Amino acid sequence: MDRLVGVFLIAVSASCFGAMAIFARLAYEAGTDPITVLFLRFTIAGIFMVTVIVVKGIAFPRGRTLVSLILMGGLGYVGFSLAFFTALTMAPAGLVAILLYLYPAFVTILAIVFLKKQITTLKFVALSMTFAGTVLIVGLESGSGQILGIVLGITAAVLYSIYIVVGSQVILNAGAFPASTIVIISAGVIFSGIVAVKGVQFPATLIGWISVFGIALVSTAIAIVTFFAGLKKIDPASASMISTLEPVVTIVLAVVILGETMTIPKILGGIIILVAVVLLARSEAYA
Repeated sequence: MDRLVGVFLIAVSASCFGAMAIFARLAYEAGTDPITVLFLRFTIAGIFMVTVIVVKGIAFPRGRTLVSLILMGGLGYVGFSLAFFTALTMAPAGLVAILLYLYPAFVTILAIVFLKKQITTLKFVALSMTFAGTVLIVGLESGSGQILGIVLGITAAVLYSIYIVVGSQVILNAGAFPASTIVIISAGVIFSGIVAVKGVQFPATLIGWISVFGIALVSTAIAIVTFFAGLKKIDPASASMISTLEPVVTIVLAVVILGETMTIPKILGGIIILVAVVLLARSEAYA
């Protein structure tokens, strides 16, 4: 039962992360830019998280755990974000997204090598299904893109994989909420420094600001807390595979909110990923 709760929490996290693309689209239409969104994302989320911790009297992590969480946020999350967003300016979005979703495979390899985890045949099948489903959903745009863009796309996947594997160990010594708070604050500090040099470009409409707060509270605070909470209950390889629900949620929301068209390949991709998640849930239930 505890493992099924972990599957549910990771699914909630993926759904919250999946909503971020919609919030970001609306924020960009309101006149802001990616760096400003990232700065506001972690700053607003950080203020919210610290407020909750102070009000509830929750203790912050200390010692080596604190240092690890700071590095995860300040280097891991920031490095991943910058690599991904920079890659989008140098290669087709579809290609960059598919390169990013190599991360479940990288997480599985890292877990086997460094954490001595075993991958079952069922999990290997689920891994293959989640990647195939992602390819169908995202699609490949024409054009190969600059080599640097492709390298940065793969770099983003590798950094996110390391973040997940390290997080699976660090979270054992810290609660999900305080751990998430340190990661978010650390990322916020780095992006504050970036906008201090680059400048900010705030949203010009109420919808834009609502979208920014949606990114900060739903797609950052809730998403990261539920991910760490789930990661405490199931292995990082399974967590990363379940996280591929993210593009499924993005596509559904794009159809409902933005009026985009749902194509047959996207429907098939979504079904494949959902089946893979069900298989993983069953494997966790009987583990």
